[in-house]
Amino acid sequence: MYVCICAAATTQQVHAAILSGARTVDSIGDRCGAGSGCGSCVERLECLLAEAEPRTRADEELSRSA
Repeated sequence: MYVCICAAATTQQVHAAILSGARTVDSIGDRCGAGSGCGSCVERLECLLAEAEPRTRADEELSRSA
């Protein structure tokens, strides 16, 4: 499903950007273009970041302790 029509960025691409280290809307835009056009997707991107935060934080803590 498309999250950002301007950049033709899908939910899968946004999740990949988050998994590769994106922690802000701007950093998602740097990786896949989402959020860098008209801005209508920014709220959805913020939701996706918030949903992913507990998982990414746990992953970061695991890699630090390894």
